[in-house]
Amino acid sequence: MKKFIKNIKKYFKYTIRMAKSELKSEVAGSRLNWLWWVIEPLCFMVVYTFVFTVVFTAVEEYFAAFVFIGLTIWEFFNRMVTGSVKLIDTHRNIVTKVYIPKYVLLLSKSFTYLFKLFISFIIAFILMVALDVPLKINILYFVPIFIIYYIFTFGLSCIIMHLGVYIEDLKNFTKIALRLLFYVSGVFYDIGVRLGGTLENIMLNYNPIAFFLSETRNVILYNLDPNYINLSIWGGISLLLCIIGIHFIHKHENSYVKVI
Repeated sequence: MKKFIKNIKKYFKYTIRMAKSELKSEVAGSRLNWLWWVIEPLCFMVVYTFVFTVVFTAVEEYFAAFVFIGLTIWEFFNRMVTGSVKLIDTHRNIVTKVYIPKYVLLLSKSFTYLFKLFISFIIAFILMVALDVPLKINILYFVPIFIIYYIFTFGLSCIIMHLGVYIEDLKNFTKIALRLLFYVSGVFYDIGVRLGGTLENIMLNYNPIAFFLSETRNVILYNLDPNYINLSIWGGISLLLCIIGIHFIHKHENSYVKVI
């Protein structure tokens, strides 16, 4: 981990420049420019809110904000994992010419997704005010929850990025796995309300995305305290995933060029 921290400090400015460059390139040919980062999540929120309030009669309180927060948290994880699978191969022009710790590429990607997540949460805050959601001090619990969520996502993405160099079909498998995970994680429904009992406990205790989604909504929308024990457990698991992923990359990164 000392080598990891040293490399992050060394390449931090480069990481920021890469993230800025990618954000600019995304909207370079668009007349609406950065407004697409606002329009896209809003459109998904409107669609899901319509479907589940009108068609399926949703009972969750503050449902529009409920869905929007769920989509925002999910999209960060989805983009990170999807983008990590072939990240090294995508940047072969860089990794074959100069040395750069490969997790720096992933860190730069995460900064672009964090920027979009920041915009989405500004929209979520405005939406909560419009829906008269009571804003209390418990909302600050979101900070430690998201830090652990970020560490978990980064660690898992490091492992997937490493495996993606050697397993050609991993991208297709990841798409299927993420699609299944999306529907069982409570992105647009409350697991406690819809499932309950043993199934609820299994989902919230063993599905990390469902857990983080539920905890985020609890502290932001419903002014509840987080589950400290489960949060500590997932914090330990997240750190372990980071250690494993970074170890794999340090051990094998010199062979990546030969494979790609």
